[in-house]
Amino acid sequence: MMPRSGKPLRILIGAETYPPDVNGAARFAERLAIGLAGRGHEIHVVAPSPTGPPSKTVTDGVTVHGVRSHRYFMRSDFQVCMPWECLPATAALLEEIDPDVVHSQAHMVVGRGIVNAASRTGRPLVATNHFMPENLAAHAPIPRPLQRIGYRIAWRDLGRVFGKADAVTAPTPRAVELLQSAAGLRDAFPVSCGIDAERYHAAPEEPGAVPTVLFVGRMDQEKRVDELIRAMAALPAHVPAALELVGDGPERGTWTGLVESLGIGHRVRFRGFVSEDELLEAYAHASVFCMPGIAELQSLATLEAMASGTPVVAADAMALPHLVRPGRNGWLYTPGDVPELTTRLTALLADPALRRRMGHASLDIVAEHAIGATLDTFEDLYRRLADRRRVELRRAA
Repeated sequence: MMPRSGKPLRILIGAETYPPDVNGAARFAERLAIGLAGRGHEIHVVAPSPTGPPSKTVTDGVTVHGVRSHRYFMRSDFQVCMPWECLPATAALLEEIDPDVVHSQAHMVVGRGIVNAASRTGRPLVATNHFMPENLAAHAPIPRPLQRIGYRIAWRDLGRVFGKADAVTAPTPRAVELLQSAAGLRDAFPVSCGIDAERYHAAPEEPGAVPTVLFVGRMDQEKRVDELIRAMAALPAHVPAALELVGDGPERGTWTGLVESLGIGHRVRFRGFVSEDELLEAYAHASVFCMPGIAELQSLATLEAMASGTPVVAADAMALPHLVRPGRNGWLYTPGDVPELTTRLTALLADPALRRRMGHASLDIVAEHAIGATLDTFEDLYRRLADRRRVELRRAA
Protein backbone atom coordinates (compact mmCIF):
# COMPACT_ATOMS: atom_id res chain seq x y z
CA MET A 1 0.00 0.00 0.00
CA MET A 2 1.33 3.45 -0.93
CA PRO A 3 1.23 6.44 1.45
CA ARG A 4 -1.76 8.75 1.11
CA SER A 5 0.40 11.35 -0.67
CA GLY A 6 4.01 11.81 -1.63
CA LYS A 7 6.84 9.31 -1.59
CA PRO A 8 7.35 6.85 1.30
CA LEU A 9 9.21 8.15 4.32
CA ARG A 10 11.92 6.45 6.33
CA ILE A 11 10.74 6.75 9.95
CA LEU A 12 12.63 5.84 13.12
CA ILE A 13 10.49 5.14 16.20
CA GLY A 14 12.29 5.15 19.54
CA ALA A 15 10.63 3.15 22.33
CA GLU A 16 11.55 2.33 25.92
CA THR A 17 9.26 -0.70 25.77
CA TYR A 18 8.16 -2.78 22.78
CA PRO A 19 6.70 -6.28 22.33
CA PRO A 20 7.24 -8.89 23.66
CA ASP A 21 6.73 -6.43 26.56
CA VAL A 22 3.06 -6.35 27.53
CA ASN A 23 1.82 -2.85 28.35
CA GLY A 24 -0.07 -0.01 26.70
CA ALA A 25 2.98 1.95 25.53
CA ALA A 26 4.50 -1.14 23.90
CA ARG A 27 1.24 -2.04 22.18
CA PHE A 28 0.81 1.49 20.85
CA ALA A 29 4.37 1.64 19.50
CA GLU A 30 3.78 -1.67 17.72
CA ARG A 31 0.43 -0.58 16.25
CA LEU A 32 1.93 2.67 15.04
CA ALA A 33 4.92 0.94 13.46
CA ILE A 34 2.91 -1.79 11.75
CA GLY A 35 0.24 0.65 10.62
CA LEU A 36 2.80 2.98 9.04
CA ALA A 37 4.63 0.06 7.41
CA GLY A 38 1.29 -1.06 5.98
CA ARG A 39 1.02 2.36 4.31
CA GLY A 40 4.29 1.82 2.46
CA HIS A 41 6.71 3.66 4.73
CA GLU A 42 10.09 2.22 5.76
CA ILE A 43 9.82 1.78 9.53
CA HIS A 44 12.65 1.19 12.01
CA VAL A 45 12.06 0.75 15.74
CA VAL A 46 14.87 1.22 18.27
CA ALA A 47 14.11 -0.35 21.66
CA PRO A 48 15.80 -2.33 24.44
CA SER A 49 16.83 -5.78 23.25
CA PRO A 50 14.36 -8.35 24.63
CA THR A 51 17.20 -10.84 25.20
CA GLY A 52 20.09 -8.64 26.32
CA PRO A 53 22.63 -8.57 23.46
CA PRO A 54 22.09 -6.18 20.52
CA SER A 55 19.62 -7.61 18.02
CA LYS A 56 17.92 -6.92 14.71
CA THR A 57 14.70 -8.54 13.53
CA VAL A 58 12.07 -7.86 10.88
CA THR A 59 8.43 -8.50 11.81
CA ASP A 60 5.28 -7.38 9.97
CA GLY A 61 7.39 -5.17 7.71
CA VAL A 62 9.03 -3.37 10.68
CA THR A 63 12.77 -3.56 11.36
CA VAL A 64 13.35 -3.69 15.12
CA HIS A 65 16.81 -2.78 16.39
CA GLY A 66 17.44 -4.03 19.92
CA VAL A 67 19.90 -1.99 21.99
CA ARG A 68 21.98 -3.90 24.54
CA SER A 69 19.88 -4.29 27.68
CA HIS A 70 19.96 -5.83 31.15
CA ARG A 71 17.37 -7.46 33.39
CA TYR A 72 15.96 -4.88 35.80
CA PHE A 73 16.74 -5.90 39.37
CA MET A 74 13.21 -5.14 40.62
CA ARG A 75 11.36 -6.71 37.67
CA SER A 76 12.46 -10.05 36.24
CA ASP A 77 10.24 -9.50 33.19
CA PHE A 78 11.65 -6.11 32.22
CA GLN A 79 14.80 -5.11 30.32
CA VAL A 80 16.51 -1.73 30.78
CA CYS A 81 19.41 -0.07 29.00
CA MET A 82 22.42 1.57 30.63
CA PRO A 83 23.03 5.17 29.49
CA TRP A 84 26.75 4.66 28.84
CA GLU A 85 25.90 1.82 26.45
CA CYS A 86 22.62 3.15 25.06
CA LEU A 87 23.46 6.76 24.18
CA PRO A 88 26.30 5.97 21.76
CA ALA A 89 24.38 2.97 20.38
CA THR A 90 21.26 5.00 19.60
CA ALA A 91 23.35 7.77 18.01
CA ALA A 92 25.09 5.20 15.80
CA LEU A 93 21.77 3.61 14.80
CA LEU A 94 20.30 6.97 13.89
CA GLU A 95 23.23 7.72 11.60
CA GLU A 96 23.05 4.24 10.05
CA ILE A 97 19.29 4.39 9.42
CA ASP A 98 19.36 8.06 8.34
CA PRO A 99 15.60 8.62 8.84
CA ASP A 100 13.51 11.38 7.32
CA VAL A 101 11.66 11.72 10.63
CA VAL A 102 12.24 10.52 14.19
CA HIS A 103 9.38 9.77 16.61
CA SER A 104 10.32 9.08 20.22
CA GLN A 105 7.82 7.33 22.48
CA ALA A 106 9.84 7.92 25.65
CA HIS A 107 12.41 10.13 27.32
CA MET A 108 14.16 7.84 29.80
CA VAL A 109 17.19 6.10 28.25
CA VAL A 110 16.52 4.87 24.70
CA GLY A 111 14.17 7.80 24.14
CA ARG A 112 16.70 10.26 25.54
CA GLY A 113 19.38 8.89 23.23
CA ILE A 114 17.10 9.10 20.20
CA VAL A 115 15.95 12.64 21.05
CA ASN A 116 19.48 13.89 21.69
CA ALA A 117 20.84 12.36 18.47
CA ALA A 118 17.96 13.68 16.35
CA SER A 119 18.20 17.16 17.88
CA ARG A 120 21.98 17.28 17.48
CA THR A 121 21.78 16.38 13.79
CA GLY A 122 18.79 18.59 13.00
CA ARG A 123 16.43 15.78 11.98
CA PRO A 124 12.68 16.36 12.30
CA LEU A 125 11.60 15.10 15.72
CA VAL A 126 8.20 14.17 17.16
CA ALA A 127 7.81 13.08 20.79
CA THR A 128 4.82 11.30 22.35
CA ASN A 129 4.45 10.91 26.09
CA HIS A 130 3.16 7.74 27.76
CA PHE A 131 4.95 8.43 31.06
CA MET A 132 3.42 8.97 34.47
CA PRO A 133 5.80 9.05 37.47
CA GLU A 134 3.22 7.06 39.46
CA ASN A 135 3.71 4.17 37.05
CA LEU A 136 7.31 3.83 38.24
CA ALA A 137 6.75 4.31 41.97
CA ALA A 138 6.40 0.58 42.64
CA HIS A 139 9.55 -0.24 40.67
CA ALA A 140 11.98 2.46 41.85
CA PRO A 141 13.62 2.41 45.29
CA ILE A 142 12.33 5.86 46.33
CA PRO A 143 11.08 6.23 49.94
CA ARG A 144 7.39 7.13 50.00
CA PRO A 145 7.92 10.53 51.73
CA LEU A 146 10.22 11.55 48.86
CA GLN A 147 8.03 10.35 46.01
CA ARG A 148 6.25 13.68 45.44
CA ILE A 149 9.59 15.43 45.12
CA GLY A 150 10.70 12.68 42.75
CA TYR A 151 7.57 13.19 40.63
CA ARG A 152 8.31 16.91 40.21
CA ILE A 153 11.92 16.20 39.25
CA ALA A 154 10.77 13.54 36.77
CA TRP A 155 8.31 15.91 35.07
CA ARG A 156 10.95 18.64 34.76
CA ASP A 157 13.38 16.13 33.28
CA LEU A 158 10.76 15.05 30.73
CA GLY A 159 10.21 18.70 29.81
CA ARG A 160 13.92 19.25 29.19
CA VAL A 161 14.18 16.20 26.92
CA PHE A 162 10.94 16.61 24.97
CA GLY A 163 11.48 20.36 24.75
CA LYS A 164 13.96 19.56 21.95
CA ALA A 165 11.20 18.12 19.75
CA ASP A 166 9.51 19.91 16.86
CA ALA A 167 6.14 18.55 17.99
CA VAL A 168 4.97 16.91 21.24
CA THR A 169 1.81 14.83 21.62
CA ALA A 170 -0.01 12.86 24.30
CA PRO A 171 -2.98 10.49 23.97
CA THR A 172 -5.70 12.66 25.55
CA PRO A 173 -6.48 16.29 26.45
CA ARG A 174 -5.92 15.46 30.13
CA ALA A 175 -2.49 14.01 29.32
CA VAL A 176 -1.68 17.19 27.40
CA GLU A 177 -2.71 19.31 30.39
CA LEU A 178 -0.17 17.42 32.48
CA LEU A 179 2.58 18.03 29.94
CA GLN A 180 1.76 21.71 29.95
CA SER A 181 1.43 22.19 33.70
CA ALA A 182 3.99 19.71 35.05
CA ALA A 183 6.57 19.59 32.26
CA GLY A 184 6.18 23.08 30.81
CA LEU A 185 5.50 21.87 27.26
CA ARG A 186 2.99 24.53 26.24
CA ASP A 187 2.54 23.53 22.60
CA ALA A 188 1.75 19.84 23.17
CA PHE A 189 -1.46 18.57 21.57
CA PRO A 190 -3.58 15.40 21.84
CA VAL A 191 -3.53 12.47 19.42
CA SER A 192 -5.40 9.33 20.47
CA CYS A 193 -3.44 6.09 20.54
CA GLY A 194 -6.20 4.75 18.32
CA ILE A 195 -7.62 1.27 18.01
CA ASP A 196 -8.39 -1.13 15.19
CA ALA A 197 -11.98 -1.69 16.28
CA GLU A 198 -12.65 -4.25 13.55
CA ARG A 199 -10.50 -6.79 15.42
CA TYR A 200 -12.89 -6.85 18.37
CA HIS A 201 -16.34 -8.37 18.72
CA ALA A 202 -18.99 -9.09 21.31
CA ALA A 203 -20.35 -12.55 22.07
CA PRO A 204 -24.06 -12.73 22.95
CA GLU A 205 -24.72 -13.48 26.60
CA GLU A 206 -26.05 -16.98 27.14
CA PRO A 207 -29.33 -17.15 29.08
CA GLY A 208 -28.65 -17.94 32.72
CA ALA A 209 -24.91 -17.35 32.44
CA VAL A 210 -23.17 -15.65 35.37
CA PRO A 211 -22.13 -12.11 34.32
CA THR A 212 -18.37 -11.53 34.24
CA VAL A 213 -16.49 -8.42 35.31
CA LEU A 214 -13.17 -8.13 33.44
CA PHE A 215 -9.95 -6.30 34.24
CA VAL A 216 -6.99 -6.25 31.85
CA GLY A 217 -3.67 -4.69 32.82
CA ARG A 218 -0.49 -4.91 34.85
CA MET A 219 -0.76 -6.11 38.42
CA ASP A 220 0.83 -2.93 39.79
CA GLN A 221 -0.07 -0.64 42.70
CA GLU A 222 -1.50 2.20 40.61
CA LYS A 223 -4.03 -0.17 38.99
CA ARG A 224 -5.89 -0.44 42.34
CA VAL A 225 -7.23 -3.93 41.60
CA ASP A 226 -7.63 -4.47 45.34
CA GLU A 227 -10.56 -2.00 45.22
CA LEU A 228 -12.23 -4.08 42.52
CA ILE A 229 -11.70 -7.28 44.52
CA ARG A 230 -13.22 -5.70 47.65
CA ALA A 231 -16.17 -4.41 45.63
CA MET A 232 -16.81 -7.91 44.26
CA ALA A 233 -16.81 -9.27 47.79
CA ALA A 234 -19.36 -6.62 48.81
CA LEU A 235 -21.88 -7.32 46.02
CA PRO A 236 -25.39 -8.15 47.28
CA ALA A 237 -26.02 -11.85 47.67
CA HIS A 238 -28.75 -11.82 45.03
CA VAL A 239 -26.36 -10.49 42.33
CA PRO A 240 -24.37 -13.33 40.75
CA ALA A 241 -21.03 -12.33 39.23
CA ALA A 242 -17.55 -13.61 38.42
CA LEU A 243 -14.32 -11.61 38.20
CA GLU A 244 -11.68 -12.31 35.57
CA LEU A 245 -8.24 -10.68 35.93
CA VAL A 246 -5.95 -10.74 32.89
CA GLY A 247 -2.35 -9.66 33.35
CA ASP A 248 0.53 -10.16 35.74
CA GLY A 249 2.87 -8.16 37.91
CA PRO A 250 4.36 -7.69 41.36
CA GLU A 251 1.02 -7.26 43.19
CA ARG A 252 -0.53 -10.51 41.96
CA GLY A 253 0.52 -12.47 45.03
CA THR A 254 -0.85 -9.82 47.39
CA TRP A 255 -4.14 -9.64 45.54
CA THR A 256 -4.43 -13.43 45.37
CA GLY A 257 -4.08 -13.44 49.16
CA LEU A 258 -6.77 -10.75 49.44
CA VAL A 259 -9.18 -12.86 47.38
CA GLU A 260 -8.58 -15.84 49.69
CA SER A 261 -8.97 -13.76 52.85
CA LEU A 262 -12.32 -12.41 51.60
CA GLY A 263 -13.54 -15.90 50.78
CA ILE A 264 -14.37 -15.21 47.13
CA GLY A 265 -11.86 -17.50 45.47
CA HIS A 266 -14.73 -19.35 43.76
CA ARG A 267 -15.73 -16.11 41.98
CA VAL A 268 -12.30 -14.82 40.92
CA ARG A 269 -9.97 -16.11 38.23
CA PHE A 270 -6.40 -14.87 37.82
CA ARG A 271 -5.46 -15.65 34.22
CA GLY A 272 -2.02 -14.04 34.01
CA PHE A 273 -0.72 -13.21 30.55
CA VAL A 274 -2.83 -14.62 27.71
CA SER A 275 -2.45 -14.91 23.95
CA GLU A 276 -3.93 -12.27 21.66
CA ASP A 277 -6.74 -14.65 20.63
CA GLU A 278 -7.53 -15.43 24.28
CA LEU A 279 -7.58 -11.72 25.08
CA LEU A 280 -10.04 -11.04 22.26
CA GLU A 281 -12.29 -13.79 23.62
CA ALA A 282 -12.06 -12.42 27.16
CA TYR A 283 -13.23 -9.03 25.93
CA ALA A 284 -15.98 -10.62 23.82
CA HIS A 285 -17.49 -12.54 26.75
CA ALA A 286 -17.16 -9.86 29.44
CA SER A 287 -20.39 -8.38 30.77
CA VAL A 288 -18.70 -5.35 32.36
CA PHE A 289 -15.16 -3.97 32.10
CA CYS A 290 -13.63 -2.29 35.14
CA MET A 291 -10.56 -0.05 35.17
CA PRO A 292 -9.77 1.12 38.72
CA GLY A 293 -6.34 2.54 37.76
CA ILE A 294 -5.49 6.11 38.71
CA ALA A 295 -2.57 6.78 36.34
CA GLU A 296 -4.05 6.14 32.89
CA LEU A 297 -2.99 8.60 30.17
CA GLN A 298 -5.55 6.90 27.93
CA SER A 299 -5.98 3.18 28.74
CA LEU A 300 -5.81 0.98 25.67
CA ALA A 301 -7.42 -1.85 27.62
CA THR A 302 -10.50 0.29 28.21
CA LEU A 303 -10.63 1.22 24.51
CA GLU A 304 -10.36 -2.47 23.59
CA ALA A 305 -13.21 -3.37 25.93
CA MET A 306 -15.35 -0.59 24.47
CA ALA A 307 -14.58 -1.84 20.94
CA SER A 308 -16.02 -5.17 22.09
CA GLY A 309 -19.31 -3.49 22.98
CA THR A 310 -18.79 -3.62 26.74
CA PRO A 311 -20.01 -1.11 29.35
CA VAL A 312 -17.27 0.31 31.58
CA VAL A 313 -16.94 1.22 35.24
CA ALA A 314 -13.78 3.23 35.81
CA ALA A 315 -12.05 5.43 38.34
CA ASP A 316 -12.76 9.13 37.95
CA ALA A 317 -9.06 9.81 37.48
CA MET A 318 -6.62 11.06 34.87
CA ALA A 319 -7.83 10.39 31.30
CA LEU A 320 -10.53 7.80 32.01
CA PRO A 321 -13.33 10.43 31.98
CA HIS A 322 -12.48 11.00 28.31
CA LEU A 323 -13.67 7.43 27.62
CA VAL A 324 -16.46 6.85 30.12
CA ARG A 325 -19.56 9.02 29.76
CA PRO A 326 -21.54 8.50 33.00
CA GLY A 327 -25.00 7.15 32.35
CA ARG A 328 -24.25 6.60 28.68
CA ASN A 329 -21.61 3.85 28.31
CA GLY A 330 -20.90 3.21 31.98
CA TRP A 331 -20.07 4.90 35.23
CA LEU A 332 -17.18 6.67 36.96
CA TYR A 333 -16.50 6.27 40.67
CA THR A 334 -14.33 8.13 43.16
CA PRO A 335 -10.95 6.34 43.50
CA GLY A 336 -10.78 4.58 46.85
CA ASP A 337 -14.56 4.61 47.36
CA VAL A 338 -15.26 0.87 47.34
CA PRO A 339 -18.96 1.23 48.29
CA GLU A 340 -19.50 3.52 45.30
CA LEU A 341 -17.71 1.05 43.02
CA THR A 342 -19.86 -1.74 44.44
CA THR A 343 -23.02 0.25 43.71
CA ARG A 344 -21.96 0.94 40.11
CA LEU A 345 -21.08 -2.69 39.45
CA THR A 346 -24.32 -3.88 41.04
CA ALA A 347 -26.44 -1.64 38.82
CA LEU A 348 -24.90 -3.13 35.66
CA LEU A 349 -24.63 -6.75 36.80
CA ALA A 350 -28.30 -6.83 37.80
CA ASP A 351 -29.64 -5.31 34.57
CA PRO A 352 -28.90 -7.09 31.24
CA ALA A 353 -30.87 -4.48 29.26
CA LEU A 354 -28.78 -1.66 30.74
CA ARG A 355 -25.59 -3.55 29.86
CA ARG A 356 -26.73 -3.91 26.25
CA ARG A 357 -27.65 -0.24 25.97
CA MET A 358 -24.39 0.97 27.47
CA GLY A 359 -22.40 -1.54 25.43
CA HIS A 360 -23.84 -0.10 22.22
CA ALA A 361 -22.88 3.37 23.44
CA SER A 362 -19.31 2.16 23.98
CA LEU A 363 -19.17 1.18 20.31
CA ASP A 364 -20.32 4.66 19.28
CA ILE A 365 -17.76 6.39 21.49
CA VAL A 366 -14.81 4.21 20.49
CA ALA A 367 -15.41 5.11 16.84
CA GLU A 368 -13.83 8.48 17.69
CA HIS A 369 -10.54 6.64 18.29
CA ALA A 370 -10.10 4.78 15.00
CA ILE A 371 -6.46 3.84 14.36
CA GLY A 372 -6.77 5.13 10.80
CA ALA A 373 -7.32 8.68 12.06
CA THR A 374 -4.29 8.37 14.36
CA LEU A 375 -2.11 7.18 11.49
CA ASP A 376 -3.42 10.00 9.27
CA THR A 377 -2.51 12.60 11.90
CA PHE A 378 1.02 11.34 12.44
CA GLU A 379 1.63 10.73 8.73
CA ASP A 380 0.61 14.31 7.92
CA LEU A 381 2.77 15.63 10.76
CA TYR A 382 5.81 13.63 9.63
CA ARG A 383 5.47 14.81 6.06
CA ARG A 384 5.04 18.44 7.06
CA LEU A 385 8.17 18.34 9.23
CA ALA A 386 10.17 16.44 6.61
CA ASP A 387 9.18 18.92 3.91
CA ARG A 388 10.16 21.83 6.13
CA ARG A 389 13.55 20.23 6.77
CA ARG A 390 14.18 19.78 3.05
CA VAL A 391 13.39 23.44 2.43
CA GLU A 392 15.78 24.47 5.19
CA LEU A 393 18.56 22.32 3.74
CA ARG A 394 18.04 23.77 0.25
CA ARG A 395 18.21 27.32 1.60
CA ALA A 396 21.42 26.50 3.47
CA ALA A 397 23.07 24.91 0.41
